[in-house]
Amino acid sequence: MSPFAARRARLQERMLPGAVAILATAPEAPRNGDSDYPYRHDSYFYYLTGFTEPDSVVVLVAASVDKPAQAILFCRQKNVEREIWDGFRHGPDGARAAFGFDAAFPIEDLDGEMTRLLANAPAAYYALGHSAALDLQMKTWLQNVRRQARTGVTAPAVAHDLLAMLDEMRLFKDASEQAVMRRAGEISARAHLRAMRASRPGMFEYEIEAELLHEFRRSGAQYPAYTPIVAAGANACVLHYNANNAQSRDGDLILIDAGCEFDSYAADITRTYPVNGRFSAPQKLLYELVLAAQSAALAAVVPGRPYSDIHDSATRVLAQGMLDTGLLDKAVYGTAENAIAERAHQQFYMHGTGHWLGLDVHDAGAYRDVHAEGKPSRALQPGMVLTVEPGIYVRPAAGVPEQFWHIGIRIEDDVLVTPGGYEILSEGAPRTVADIEEAMRQR
Repeated sequence: MSPFAARRARLQERMLPGAVAILATAPEAPRNGDSDYPYRHDSYFYYLTGFTEPDSVVVLVAASVDKPAQAILFCRQKNVEREIWDGFRHGPDGARAAFGFDAAFPIEDLDGEMTRLLANAPAAYYALGHSAALDLQMKTWLQNVRRQARTGVTAPAVAHDLLAMLDEMRLFKDASEQAVMRRAGEISARAHLRAMRASRPGMFEYEIEAELLHEFRRSGAQYPAYTPIVAAGANACVLHYNANNAQSRDGDLILIDAGCEFDSYAADITRTYPVNGRFSAPQKLLYELVLAAQSAALAAVVPGRPYSDIHDSATRVLAQGMLDTGLLDKAVYGTAENAIAERAHQQFYMHGTGHWLGLDVHDAGAYRDVHAEGKPSRALQPGMVLTVEPGIYVRPAAGVPEQFWHIGIRIEDDVLVTPGGYEILSEGAPRTVADIEEAMRQR
């Protein structure tokens, strides 16, 4: 059984007997004129199907006392003329055989088939409120079923949010997903190393970005997982900077936040390095502070520990470092605990220390145990994949030592939670001061 079929089966086992689930892929999006944006399928849809063509819907029927479970695909029909222009289409018969569905129909048959499938089903599972078009279709299908009431046919009495169920499933990566994400991490780490070695003072940010994109594509990655951030000097203090059009200067740090998408799974890596190959003393001081914060955060990646321990561990190290370097006034705050309580550290560190990673860069899954009293931070478990990304961003301000002005540093790695601790999927990108400087000496 393929991983996709196994996921469909797991979902069907969690549904009410005889219930019906429906999930549509993403639509194509026009860019301008007669040109579309590069097509990217819906992540939830892909998770259950492995199917990447647009205009597709998957329907799952849970087993009941008298009927087996069914997985049904609706997709575009074969069309030789359109394939000349747009490329290969599986068609219903080809898709059924290739992707392990029990049945497949042309997408044009969806309305009629859904009326049949929802008849006498006890519940419907779909992405509530996620798509206005699907909400309208569900309304129409249910109305069609209700019109059969005089013949004894009943419509689903309950609707469940399908995405909430899939979020929890997607949070835990199976062996096939881990292998793909390991590859995405390897490609992305190589791209960061390539960018480091290509960098020279005077290069424009977009020239360095081109090195990343070259390595992504030559290694088989289909796309960048998100718009790369290549930020020189003060631009690194803008968290979501992506203009990537400034010219670097001798003495600048370059902050690169970039990862590829490989077979639909994202990598997300950040490295910060001196464009001239040598950290200045202030840069090195703050860099090693962020690295120590990341080390503390990684030490908290232990099965059974709360997810929030990762951020708390990094924040304590950063706050103490801010006091030690004079970024925060010891006479005012005294201790790291006091600085954190007053949120003083947020002047220089204003974001969280990570997020889930998978089919989406900020992947599906709850960060809190919503079923426990008080909704505490959920415990880490093997199979989760997350980023660990502390940083420090120093803008000019009264009382802030001028030697640190315009320094922005973030170190981000992709981490798989394992039974014994963790595995860094992005290990190939140099991370320590010594390793970065050594890599850049090899230019």
